[in-house]
Amino acid sequence: KFATVHSSVHNLFNQERHLYSRDNFKRNRAAALSEWRQLGAA
Repeated sequence: KFATVHSSVHNLFNQERHLYSRDNFKRNRAAALSEWRQLGAA
């Protein structure tokens, strides 16, 4: 069960930082965090 939850969280937040510019990374990270907060509030 832990592995299932861990992989879901990792896939959401793993933005592969080295492939993006700083601005794109920050936008993608903010979107992922927003989605995570919505899921947590449900």
